[in-house]
Amino acid sequence: MAPLIVTLMLDPASQEGFDALRREHFPVERNHLAAHVTVFHHLPGSELEVVAAGLRLAASRTAFEVAVTGVRFLGRGVAYTLASEDLSRLRAALAERWARWLTPQDRQPYAPHVTVQNKVAPERARVLHGHLSASFTPYPGRAEGLALWHYEGGPWRHAAHYLFEG
Repeated sequence: MAPLIVTLMLDPASQEGFDALRREHFPVERNHLAAHVTVFHHLPGSELEVVAAGLRLAASRTAFEVAVTGVRFLGRGVAYTLASEDLSRLRAALAERWARWLTPQDRQPYAPHVTVQNKVAPERARVLHGHLSASFTPYPGRAEGLALWHYEGGPWRHAAHYLFEG
């Protein structure tokens, strides 16, 4: 079965802004996805019902602020960094619940971000990082839910949305 991916759903204005940056700066031939905040990269597809139950439970909380805090150079791309105590607690609780399934990547310390450029020459990424950093001012966004996806090698297939209350 296809592995599962969990992402954070952002408010429409934040999502549209990140999508526009991704369309502008991500290589067209590799840009199969909307901008996203990955919460878990790889959960077992065979545990779909258990994962879905955990996400339903996690979504039974109010929406919360997520601060966009900076611009990060990725070596061959650029991302916007995010910070939220609520998100950190939510992710830690889910990681504890699913600890036996976590891959090495999902066991690493969580550093939420939105990648707007990737898989380019380092020089090109440095130029974009400098450009975006020069005009960056931290700003608030809002987390509105969690999304569950099936990873099938390229574009992801949507499984479900779990909207936060309020």
